[in-house]
Amino acid sequence: MPTLDVELNGEAVHDIDAPDAFATDGPFPVVLDNAGRSTHVHLHFDDELDRVTAVDEVNHFVADEGTRHVHVSIADVDEPVRGKLKIVTGYGSNTRYVDVRIEPSDETPDEPVAVDETLSAPPDRSPDPPPAQRAVNALDRLVRRGGVAGAALGFLAVAAGVALALAVDSVIVWLAVGLALMVAFGAALLAVA
Repeated sequence: MPTLDVELNGEAVHDIDAPDAFATDGPFPVVLDNAGRSTHVHLHFDDELDRVTAVDEVNHFVADEGTRHVHVSIADVDEPVRGKLKIVTGYGSNTRYVDVRIEPSDETPDEPVAVDETLSAPPDRSPDPPPAQRAVNALDRLVRRGGVAGAALGFLAVAAGVALALAVDSVIVWLAVGLALMVAFGAALLAVA
Protein backbone atom coordinates (compact mmCIF):
# COMPACT_ATOMS: atom_id res chain seq x y z
CA MET A 1 0.00 0.00 0.00
CA PRO A 2 1.55 3.34 -0.99
CA THR A 3 1.95 5.98 1.70
CA LEU A 4 1.78 9.75 1.27
CA ASP A 5 4.52 11.06 3.61
CA VAL A 6 4.28 14.68 4.75
CA GLU A 7 6.95 16.33 6.92
CA LEU A 8 5.84 19.27 9.06
CA ASN A 9 7.99 22.01 10.67
CA GLY A 10 11.17 20.63 9.08
CA GLU A 11 12.98 23.74 7.88
CA ALA A 12 10.83 26.40 9.54
CA VAL A 13 7.69 26.81 11.64
CA HIS A 14 4.60 25.64 9.72
CA ASP A 15 6.80 24.33 6.89
CA ILE A 16 5.24 21.54 4.79
CA ASP A 17 7.40 19.12 2.84
CA ALA A 18 5.35 16.78 0.65
CA PRO A 19 5.84 15.16 -2.77
CA ASP A 20 4.62 17.04 -5.82
CA ALA A 21 2.62 14.03 -7.03
CA PHE A 22 1.17 10.82 -5.58
CA ALA A 23 -0.55 7.86 -7.30
CA THR A 24 -2.50 4.95 -5.83
CA ASP A 25 -5.05 2.32 -6.79
CA GLY A 26 -6.55 1.84 -3.34
CA PRO A 27 -6.87 3.24 0.17
CA PHE A 28 -3.77 4.87 1.59
CA PRO A 29 -2.50 6.62 4.74
CA VAL A 30 -1.32 10.21 4.86
CA VAL A 31 1.53 10.16 7.39
CA LEU A 32 1.96 13.54 9.07
CA ASP A 33 5.47 13.52 10.59
CA ASN A 34 6.10 16.56 12.78
CA ALA A 35 9.75 17.55 13.23
CA GLY A 36 9.01 20.51 15.54
CA ARG A 37 6.41 22.04 17.83
CA SER A 38 2.83 20.78 17.90
CA THR A 39 0.67 21.93 15.03
CA HIS A 40 -2.77 21.64 13.48
CA VAL A 41 -3.09 20.32 9.93
CA HIS A 42 -6.08 20.63 7.62
CA LEU A 43 -6.47 18.19 4.69
CA HIS A 44 -8.83 18.96 1.81
CA PHE A 45 -9.39 17.04 -1.45
CA ASP A 46 -10.64 19.10 -4.41
CA ASP A 47 -14.01 18.33 -6.01
CA GLU A 48 -12.82 15.57 -8.35
CA LEU A 49 -11.02 13.66 -5.59
CA ASP A 50 -13.68 14.40 -2.98
CA ARG A 51 -16.15 12.31 -4.99
CA VAL A 52 -14.03 9.15 -4.62
CA THR A 53 -12.14 9.70 -1.33
CA ALA A 54 -13.26 9.78 2.29
CA VAL A 55 -11.44 10.92 5.42
CA ASP A 56 -12.96 10.61 8.91
CA GLU A 57 -11.69 14.05 9.94
CA VAL A 58 -10.13 16.88 7.97
CA ASN A 59 -8.50 18.72 10.90
CA HIS A 60 -5.69 16.92 12.73
CA PHE A 61 -3.52 17.78 15.71
CA VAL A 62 0.05 16.51 15.56
CA ALA A 63 1.97 16.66 18.86
CA ASP A 64 5.56 17.88 19.36
CA GLU A 65 7.83 15.70 17.22
CA GLY A 66 4.92 13.28 16.80
CA THR A 67 3.46 11.33 13.92
CA ARG A 68 -0.18 11.08 12.90
CA HIS A 69 -1.59 8.55 10.40
CA VAL A 70 -4.72 9.65 8.53
CA HIS A 71 -6.51 6.86 6.66
CA VAL A 72 -7.98 7.81 3.28
CA SER A 73 -10.66 5.48 1.90
CA ILE A 74 -11.08 5.16 -1.85
CA ALA A 75 -14.22 4.21 -3.76
CA ASP A 76 -13.91 1.85 -6.73
CA VAL A 77 -13.18 3.79 -9.92
CA ASP A 78 -13.49 2.63 -13.53
CA GLU A 79 -11.08 5.20 -14.94
CA PRO A 80 -8.29 7.32 -13.44
CA VAL A 81 -9.30 10.29 -11.29
CA ARG A 82 -6.95 13.23 -10.85
CA GLY A 83 -7.07 16.14 -8.46
CA LYS A 84 -5.27 18.01 -5.72
CA LEU A 85 -4.87 17.41 -2.01
CA LYS A 86 -4.54 20.69 -0.13
CA ILE A 87 -2.44 20.54 3.06
CA VAL A 88 -2.70 23.59 5.35
CA THR A 89 -0.81 24.38 8.58
CA GLY A 90 -0.62 27.35 10.92
CA TYR A 91 -4.32 28.14 10.52
CA GLY A 92 -3.80 29.01 6.86
CA SER A 93 -0.34 30.56 7.08
CA ASN A 94 1.21 27.84 4.91
CA THR A 95 -0.36 25.71 2.15
CA ARG A 96 0.98 22.90 -0.03
CA TYR A 97 -0.75 21.08 -2.91
CA VAL A 98 -0.10 17.49 -3.95
CA ASP A 99 -1.28 16.21 -7.34
CA VAL A 100 -3.09 12.93 -6.61
CA ARG A 101 -4.00 10.31 -9.22
CA ILE A 102 -6.27 7.39 -8.35
CA GLU A 103 -6.07 4.48 -10.76
CA PRO A 104 -8.61 1.66 -11.15
CA SER A 105 -7.62 -1.28 -8.97
CA ASP A 106 -6.21 -4.38 -10.65
CA GLU A 107 -7.70 -6.51 -7.88
CA THR A 108 -11.31 -5.71 -8.81
CA PRO A 109 -12.98 -8.98 -9.87
CA ASP A 110 -14.42 -8.95 -13.38
CA GLU A 111 -16.97 -11.66 -12.61
CA PRO A 112 -19.68 -11.47 -9.95
CA VAL A 113 -19.23 -13.62 -6.87
CA ALA A 114 -21.43 -16.72 -6.87
CA VAL A 115 -23.54 -17.10 -3.73
CA ASP A 116 -24.81 -20.48 -2.62
CA GLU A 117 -28.63 -20.62 -2.32
CA THR A 118 -28.39 -22.10 1.19
CA LEU A 119 -26.98 -18.76 2.41
CA SER A 120 -30.21 -16.98 1.48
CA ALA A 121 -32.29 -18.90 4.07
CA PRO A 122 -31.99 -17.96 7.75
CA PRO A 123 -30.29 -20.59 9.92
CA ASP A 124 -32.41 -22.93 11.99
CA ARG A 125 -32.71 -21.65 15.53
CA SER A 126 -33.47 -23.76 18.52
CA PRO A 127 -36.57 -22.68 20.47
CA ASP A 128 -36.18 -20.66 23.65
CA PRO A 129 -36.15 -22.76 26.84
CA PRO A 130 -39.28 -22.66 29.02
CA PRO A 131 -39.41 -20.05 31.82
CA ALA A 132 -38.65 -22.63 34.53
CA GLN A 133 -35.48 -23.72 32.72
CA ARG A 134 -34.43 -20.09 32.21
CA ALA A 135 -34.81 -19.46 35.96
CA VAL A 136 -32.68 -22.52 36.74
CA ASN A 137 -30.03 -21.38 34.23
CA ALA A 138 -30.00 -17.87 35.73
CA LEU A 139 -29.57 -19.28 39.24
CA ASP A 140 -26.76 -21.53 37.98
CA ARG A 141 -24.95 -18.54 36.41
CA LEU A 142 -25.41 -16.56 39.64
CA VAL A 143 -23.78 -19.35 41.66
CA ARG A 144 -20.92 -19.79 39.15
CA ARG A 145 -20.12 -16.09 39.17
CA GLY A 146 -19.94 -16.05 42.94
CA GLY A 147 -23.04 -13.92 43.31
CA VAL A 148 -24.59 -15.99 46.14
CA ALA A 149 -23.07 -13.80 48.85
CA GLY A 150 -24.22 -10.64 47.05
CA ALA A 151 -27.71 -12.06 46.57
CA ALA A 152 -27.92 -13.00 50.26
CA LEU A 153 -26.76 -9.54 51.36
CA GLY A 154 -29.18 -7.93 48.92
CA PHE A 155 -32.06 -10.01 50.30
CA LEU A 156 -31.10 -9.02 53.88
CA ALA A 157 -30.91 -5.35 52.89
CA VAL A 158 -34.32 -5.47 51.23
CA ALA A 159 -35.81 -7.27 54.23
CA ALA A 160 -34.29 -4.66 56.58
CA GLY A 161 -35.66 -1.85 54.39
CA VAL A 162 -39.17 -3.33 54.39
CA ALA A 163 -39.02 -3.83 58.17
CA LEU A 164 -37.90 -0.21 58.63
CA ALA A 165 -40.68 1.04 56.36
CA LEU A 166 -43.27 -0.95 58.34
CA ALA A 167 -41.91 0.33 61.66
CA VAL A 168 -41.71 4.01 60.69
CA ASP A 169 -44.81 4.01 58.46
CA SER A 170 -43.64 7.03 56.43
CA VAL A 171 -44.32 7.73 52.76
CA ILE A 172 -40.74 8.94 52.22
CA VAL A 173 -39.31 5.73 53.69
CA TRP A 174 -41.66 3.65 51.51
CA LEU A 175 -40.48 5.58 48.43
CA ALA A 176 -36.83 5.04 49.40
CA VAL A 177 -37.45 1.31 49.93
CA GLY A 178 -39.27 1.10 46.57
CA LEU A 179 -36.36 2.82 44.83
CA ALA A 180 -33.89 0.49 46.54
CA LEU A 181 -35.98 -2.51 45.46
CA MET A 182 -35.97 -1.33 41.84
CA VAL A 183 -32.20 -0.85 41.90
CA ALA A 184 -31.67 -4.24 43.55
CA PHE A 185 -33.97 -5.94 41.04
CA GLY A 186 -32.16 -4.26 38.13
CA ALA A 187 -28.77 -5.32 39.51
CA ALA A 188 -30.03 -8.89 39.94
CA LEU A 189 -31.23 -8.93 36.32
CA LEU A 190 -27.85 -7.67 35.12
CA ALA A 191 -26.04 -10.26 37.24
CA VAL A 192 -27.92 -13.21 35.78
CA ALA A 193 -28.00 -11.95 32.19
